[in-house]
Amino acid sequence: MKPATTLRRLALWVLFLIVPVAVQAQTQLGSAAALRAKYDAVQTQIGKNIFGRPLVLESTEASGQLSGDIFAVLSHPFDQVSASLSQPGVWCDVLMLHLNTKYCAPRGSGNARSLAVSVGRKFDQPLSEATRVDFVWQPPNIGDDYLSVRLSADKGPLSTRDYRIELEATPLGNGKTFIHLGYAYAYGVAARIAMQGYLSTIGSDKVGFTATGKDSAGEPTYVGGVRGVVERNTMRYYLAIDAYMDAPKQLPQRLAAWFDSTERYARQLHEVEREDYLTMKRNEYKRLASPLPE
Repeated sequence: MKPATTLRRLALWVLFLIVPVAVQAQTQLGSAAALRAKYDAVQTQIGKNIFGRPLVLESTEASGQLSGDIFAVLSHPFDQVSASLSQPGVWCDVLMLHLNTKYCAPRGSGNARSLAVSVGRKFDQPLSEATRVDFVWQPPNIGDDYLSVRLSADKGPLSTRDYRIELEATPLGNGKTFIHLGYAYAYGVAARIAMQGYLSTIGSDKVGFTATGKDSAGEPTYVGGVRGVVERNTMRYYLAIDAYMDAPKQLPQRLAAWFDSTERYARQLHEVEREDYLTMKRNEYKRLASPLPE
């Protein structure tokens, strides 16, 4: 495989990074009490932050692993959040909002469920040119005051592995819900080299959300590199969850809401123009009517 092709393929993957969460570097809090304790601990940050939204964003890079977490308040009651996000088909609707998700469909039944996902470029392309990944859907933990959802994929492109998506939720009262969305994955030498190449070329101007200081003009500087990738995609998928909950049955409104929300953070998240995104996604949703080749 040519080096440029390797960089492009890894770029597609790292730009899809919510498709992961919590390997050894990250675990769920595990209960409504622990989640509520986390809410109490970050309540001040949730109330006042750079996002203009009730959320806290965290990211880490260590020992060949990347992880990201969002703790956020959704303006939707817990029973609605739990009923929606405990369904694998809904996760496909969430994942499909991302620029790089080209296809997603639930597979199997009962406790043997999975999501067949294809990821690719930021424009229309044949599925034969996209990367196929199958995520195992673990039976969710659903209670009166706690929801836990997990997705996992053992292998990804190059030497990436142990992808996870994890979501937890608990009610706050007043029609609101506190969620924890986390992801992580591990990578080896091949992936690290390709990622470094991507970040030194076509991804060199990309930044995340964590401020690392100020420039000579007094403007904030932001984390870059792989942590920037993690933070951008953490935000993209939080916005996807929020957009889905706002318009679970209305695809046009959901697509428009997601794109418009990302444009509030154009420095980090802008990639394509609005009409190009909407046209691409309409075409991709039409393609969902056809089964993904085995």
